[in-house]
Formats: sequence, C-alpha cells, structure tokens
Amino acid sequence: MHNKVHDIVHKHGGKYLSRSGNITPIEGELPDVTVIALVEFPTVDAAKAFVNDPDYAPFAKARQEGTDSNFYMIDDTDLAQGVPYHPPG
Repeated sequence: MHNKVHDIVHKHGGKYLSRSGNITPIEGELPDVTVIALVEFPTVDAAKAFVNDPDYAPFAKARQEGTDSNFYMIDDTDLAQGVPYHPPG
C-alpha cells in the first residue's frame, strides 16, 4: 500500500523527507502520534494535485477511517523574517 502512495506522491513531484516513528522530544511532551510523515512538493499546486488525485482517494479514505491523523501543508517562508535564505512569511 505505501509503495503505491509513494508512486502517487512521486507522480506529483513530491518526495518523502521522512516517514518515521522515531520521535524524540527535545522540548515539550512526546506527541500522541505513532508516525510522522514529512513530504516535500515543488509547489502548493503539486501538493493539492496529490491530495485530490483520484488514485490517492482510496488511500486517503483508509487513512482517515483507520487512524486519527492530521494533514498539514507548510511553505518555506520565514514568518519572523530572521532567516535570510527564506522569503518573508
């Protein structure tokens, strides 16, 4: 199942940066999760195309029905504007 999702991610220019359960809290409490997946897409439109891909729909449904999960998208901006190699947020 995961290999097929990987193929759909790749079809939209995405790549997994991590899909790990090795979560070590540095500050704060350990989050109540078993796996965190971090996926990079070249554009917001590419990420949306992945999420809306009909080939992904059965996997999304299985994830939503079988787990308590969240799906977030962040960009590469710097809201605090202190990192010179990221655009202002």
